[in-house]
Amino acid sequence: MPLRLIFMGTPDFAVPTLLELVAHGHEIAAVYTRAPKPAGRGMKLQVTPVEQEARRLGISVLTPTTLKTPDALETFGAHNADAAVVVAYGMILPQAILDAPPLGCFNLHGSLLPRWRGAAPINRAIMAGDAESGVMVMKMDVGLDTGDVAMAERLAISDTMTAADLHDALAPLGADLMVRAMGGLERGGLQLRKQSEQGVTYAAKIEKVEARIDWSRPAREVLRHIHGLSPFPGAWCEAALDGEAARIKILRCEPAKGAGAPGDVFDEQLTIACGDGAIKILELQRAGKAPMKAADFLRGTPLKPPARLG
Repeated sequence: MPLRLIFMGTPDFAVPTLLELVAHGHEIAAVYTRAPKPAGRGMKLQVTPVEQEARRLGISVLTPTTLKTPDALETFGAHNADAAVVVAYGMILPQAILDAPPLGCFNLHGSLLPRWRGAAPINRAIMAGDAESGVMVMKMDVGLDTGDVAMAERLAISDTMTAADLHDALAPLGADLMVRAMGGLERGGLQLRKQSEQGVTYAAKIEKVEARIDWSRPAREVLRHIHGLSPFPGAWCEAALDGEAARIKILRCEPAKGAGAPGDVFDEQLTIACGDGAIKILELQRAGKAPMKAADFLRGTPLKPPARLG
């Protein structure tokens, strides 16, 4: 029989998993997500992508600020769910909540555990120059992504991939993986294995101070840094535009031939010298402006030698 599940998720990365679980006949007793937050110019309250989909599907939505109170545990248990599925929920689940569903709580994580436990595995994998990433279904415990792993799928990371590209590739891959895992759980055949104690790394939350581009680094490291932060928060540098210093976010680039002092613009196609090698900027964004292709930017803002990006 299909499982009765609680779904816990917040961003758009979690939406495909919710939709696939519903499409495969599992009963979603309730959806837990983060509370609406003010956003946009009018600072109106914006519900999460998961809440939008849950309400469209007619599923009950809860947005508790904590799961650590007796009332929260009582509400959670009252759903009488077989298991909980957690995808980028953004809130710590205490042991009492983890123990409430008889079959456990299962998390979809966007890395090849134990590499990149934590908050920003997609960004960190690209920034570190990893050759591959993936998704894993893990039975949760109270540790930070330390639970036993049930299933995994791997995906190659190319130097052309941005964080947005990898996110968009992993989300449906993870949705399919979680559906298969819940099918195994339903049949009583889901196998779990301990995570290795070797190769543990932590994907710390991205800090603003990390976003400034260091042109003295080798070109591939600069490229991976840029792509790992694209589109948000966006790796940035400064350039003299219209007679004053302006901040530019670089969103996409490619390897290029050439050499010069780090940060030098050495042609009229936005090829920039790095500590070793060079990159060519393909997409960028000026502060307060929409993202644009480099060719469109150059039509309105010539940036050519002997300019230097700071």
